[in-house]
Amino acid sequence: MARSEGDVAALGPTESLSRREPGPFDRLLSSVLRGERTWASHLLVAPTSAWLVVFLLAPILLILIMSFTARGPYGMLLWRFTTANYVRALTPAYLPILLRSLGYAGATTALCLLLGYPFAYALSFYFEERRGMLIILLMLPFWTSCLVAIYSWIIVLGREGLVNELLVHRFGLLSAPIQFLNRPATVIGGLVYFYLPFMVLPLYGSLEKVPHSYIEAAKDLGANPFQTFWRVTWPLSLPGVYAGSILTFIPCVGDFLTAEFLGGPRTYLLGNLIQNQFQMAQDWPFGSAMAMILVALLAGGLLLYQRLERQGVEAGRV
Repeated sequence: MARSEGDVAALGPTESLSRREPGPFDRLLSSVLRGERTWASHLLVAPTSAWLVVFLLAPILLILIMSFTARGPYGMLLWRFTTANYVRALTPAYLPILLRSLGYAGATTALCLLLGYPFAYALSFYFEERRGMLIILLMLPFWTSCLVAIYSWIIVLGREGLVNELLVHRFGLLSAPIQFLNRPATVIGGLVYFYLPFMVLPLYGSLEKVPHSYIEAAKDLGANPFQTFWRVTWPLSLPGVYAGSILTFIPCVGDFLTAEFLGGPRTYLLGNLIQNQFQMAQDWPFGSAMAMILVALLAGGLLLYQRLERQGVEAGRV
């Protein structure tokens, strides 16, 4: 039975909107979201796909091509096929730099997990009212340029910096300043400072999804807090641990700014080697080969994460 205009006007705004017949655009959008119109779905992802092709895949392809060329006089490229760059990159001379980069990235990831897990746990289970403020404080390092943050570290940790000023002149605990910069611990500390949010946010997203009823059930069954955490909370948070570890480890391997400003010759990393080949040595083919080795390592890490995530999903189904 059709309603008159008076009946429609008598309805509330919410009821009127809920009973409104969908228009052509609404039907088109619903069909696209349901996957019924594949051409429209492809059209929606076309801009992002084009952006990734032009600014991600094309540069990587160019670097891959240059890695098989040779260096000519004055840094010119000789367009002849050669694998000498990869043979040189895999020599024992550059193995310490690769192992140092992997070691620093592993230590940074472990420290970020050690510091970030309690913070994410507290965000998920305790500080509900202050959660937004704490997340904002966590993201503060991303609000400034990384160079500004690095120079702030230099001002604080330099020989004439704030820490030495307090230890030597203000409190008299030391007779001479301490050399904090150009040390591995300082570089790792700077990496932890920059990449801690990459660990905390996936952990928080995973811990927030842990049902509180599971924890209460474990307590009702007689489990102590440690058993509850190890048997319930930790297994359910493993997807966040895997995601945070990969998101932290991958950029740490290629980082060069932190080691460049806070470190020295003993903290020379793979990213610094690649930067030096492109900017100082003008050996683009060798730098491209090192960059492709780094890309291969990062791709291997992503594949490992996908495999671990798939195993976790299958274990959850079982």
